[in-house]
Amino acid sequence: MTPLQKDILNAVKRRPMTLRELQNNLQADNSRLRMSVTAMVATGELMVQNGAYAPGLATYENEAVPSTIPCTIVKLAPRFGFATRDDGEGDIFIPGRGLHGAMPQDKVNIKLFDHPRVEGSAEGEVVAVTTPNDRFAGTVVLSEDGRMAVEPDGCKDVKLLLTKASCEGVHLGDKVGAIITHRGERHSEHRAAVAERFGASDYASECAKAILYGRNVRQEFPEEVLQAARAYDNAVIDPAEAAHRMDLRGIPIFTIDSAETKDIDDAISLQELKDGGYELGVHIADVSHYVLPDSPLDKEAFERATSIYYADKVIPMLPTQLSNGICSLNEGEDRLAFSCLMELDRQGNIRRYNFVKTVIRSRVKGVYKEINALLENREEDSLREKYSEVLPQLPVMQQLYEKRLELRKKRGGMDIGTVEAKFILDDNGRCVDIVKRERGVSECMIEEFMLLANQCAANAGRVNRVPFVYRVHEAPDAERMEKLSATLLACGLNAKFKNPVPTQLELAALLDETRDTPIQIPVHTGILRAMQKARYAPQPLGHYGLVLADYAHFTSPIRRYPDLAIHRILTDMLTGRTQERLVRDYNEFATHASEQSSRQEVAAVRIERDVEDLYKAEYMHSHLGEVYTGTVSGVTPRGVFVELENTVEGFIPAAGMCKGEAQVIEGVRLLDPLTGRQWTLGDPVRIRVAGADVALGRVDFDYMEEEPAGEKSR
Repeated sequence: MTPLQKDILNAVKRRPMTLRELQNNLQADNSRLRMSVTAMVATGELMVQNGAYAPGLATYENEAVPSTIPCTIVKLAPRFGFATRDDGEGDIFIPGRGLHGAMPQDKVNIKLFDHPRVEGSAEGEVVAVTTPNDRFAGTVVLSEDGRMAVEPDGCKDVKLLLTKASCEGVHLGDKVGAIITHRGERHSEHRAAVAERFGASDYASECAKAILYGRNVRQEFPEEVLQAARAYDNAVIDPAEAAHRMDLRGIPIFTIDSAETKDIDDAISLQELKDGGYELGVHIADVSHYVLPDSPLDKEAFERATSIYYADKVIPMLPTQLSNGICSLNEGEDRLAFSCLMELDRQGNIRRYNFVKTVIRSRVKGVYKEINALLENREEDSLREKYSEVLPQLPVMQQLYEKRLELRKKRGGMDIGTVEAKFILDDNGRCVDIVKRERGVSECMIEEFMLLANQCAANAGRVNRVPFVYRVHEAPDAERMEKLSATLLACGLNAKFKNPVPTQLELAALLDETRDTPIQIPVHTGILRAMQKARYAPQPLGHYGLVLADYAHFTSPIRRYPDLAIHRILTDMLTGRTQERLVRDYNEFATHASEQSSRQEVAAVRIERDVEDLYKAEYMHSHLGEVYTGTVSGVTPRGVFVELENTVEGFIPAAGMCKGEAQVIEGVRLLDPLTGRQWTLGDPVRIRVAGADVALGRVDFDYMEEEPAGEKSR
């Protein structure tokens, strides 16, 4: 093997490379390079994968094939990085010398070190980049030698030099979308170009655009999809179609949503039966009637799989002609619906249910806040007039909800106290306030009624043994529960479970015990993190958290593809298609829809959380130097996390709290061994806002000593 061939082989062992990339990396004569590559392919030393060269089987004939683990790079710092194993078995630490230029979101193969520096930890190096991610968002900065560079989001002090041609019109501090034009062995050898400019990096709205760019979120619909959607401009329902459906326009059906909601996909109706039971109708927009299989609309909806919501924005799964138009159950307009009609006994148990295609007309666009006022008898006369057609249903709905809530508590359904933030923006899109999103009776009531319809849909799929997309939540594993138990015991709670995996009733009791106490945040968050993540699956694996054998998502086909998928399957069931035919038509579809929807849901949740952090940092940036009292929500050897009343979480370095070297006790307490002072999960602590980096979505606090007499903190 010639020296050039050895260089080629070493290069492609790190990651597959095209001929142009080999030329850029090796700076070899183009003619010699082509001849060498051709010869190595012929001898099996190289093989071609998706237009790039990779090591061939002959390469390893005389050497052991390294045992590698497929991973994704998730964090990058100047001297180290972390990768998440694709098999879900945890993270791997990678020292700087072992990164070999790998970037966040790169798919890589990692070889573990036999002797990691920290016993029990996983440590390794990148041996190949299998799928490079050359698109990212970042902030324009100066390199150490004064040249224009870009710092990728979440990679503080990692600087990639920008090509001169792409720097025109770019300013320091700009938020940009960039692409890697050349990869080297180290990050300092990479070259990047600005592909899109967003604006100043201290604006959350501009940083949000950059996150969407970096995560490859398509905000515009392709022309083919828009063309299909335009057919529904100002659309009305087809009278011939309505004639074939159950006509429920004479029933007082209505919707309940937040005031700003425009994509309304669920409505309800309820009446009390003579025997004390209830007839509950959950009426869902019949999106599957308009979004046909394999159509441009369907293919785009499948790719997106979910709508993404942040601040005052939405990136919809479907174009607005459908999501806000013909598929939205707007007040006073005839709409096609897919209804789940349920009969419940006087205790609130389901006696029977029926799915039917209907035509409905919502009597009023209900608003959570207004419904809560009516239920609490603190409404104005104008409000009673607005809801006059549906007013008699409201106390019956509350009565049924309270019975259902009691049933949920008896079976151990867990009510984890999570708080959502609502951002108040000014006319320029800047965050000027953060308030907790309140949940009243009406919000909980609608959630319970939707849960009932979802339960019935899953039951229909399982009982009829047809391919389906279930919402599953598996039991937590024993190891996670053991760690959780130790943490809860350290918090002073009686958390000795009878079995390695606790029952839902045991966990529900702990949630109730700590609700509205100083340790609610760490305990509820700890239990949530110890759980498996809910996902979509073609098998009916049940839902651990809700304590239900049957659960699916049926009620939001405008914004979630799994709901649209099972609407399609249930529709064919109603038309009498045989079980064998349904298996043949939908078996593969259900598997693919489950996998894609789970994957896109995880991506959407990460985006929404990361963007939330941007807006929180933007708000706190205007409150630098102010003093607040918060609650210790996390403890690490480096310091503690503190959550404020407005849901903002910030970090206090241990050096600002301890005179000695900080110690973490039982995972819940930070101890200063020199002074004996300690800070435990749930403890109140006074802080001063020290910094807020909007681009990173990071807030830093300074620790404040106890409040002097007479001084008030915010």
